Amino acid sequence: MNRTTGAAITGIEHLRQSVADILTTAIGTRVMRREYGSLVPELVDHPDNPATQVRLFAAIASALMRWEPRLRLTQLHFTRTEPGKAVITLDGLYLVPSTKQPQVLSLSVPLTLVSTLVSGASA
Repeated sequence: MNRTTGAAITGIEHLRQSVADILTTAIGTRVMRREYGSLVPELVDHPDNPATQVRLFAAIASALMRWEPRLRLTQLHFTRTEPGKAVITLDGLYLVPSTKQPQVLSLSVPLTLVSTLVSGASA
């Protein structure tokens, strides 16, 4: 279900929403599911330097490997848009649950402490 409209969503749209939810949920904030989420909300306000980018990539990859089995990452791109905000572009394979056939995918996920909007296009 779409978190803003309540409409039914499936496939890549559901994957986009799931990825955004995982990456923008701080670990320890979900009742009854304390391990869910990622370290990304904690890292997005850190200094924009190579060490922080490596930590962000590791946080993204580990969270998605744990919580989103339909996605296999092949590449991450990080772009800071302004202080405290960034856009992560995820390239990888979408493992279609019904057919188990991988589909090439590219998702852009804006990251802020308050936003969970997702946009992007599949390839």
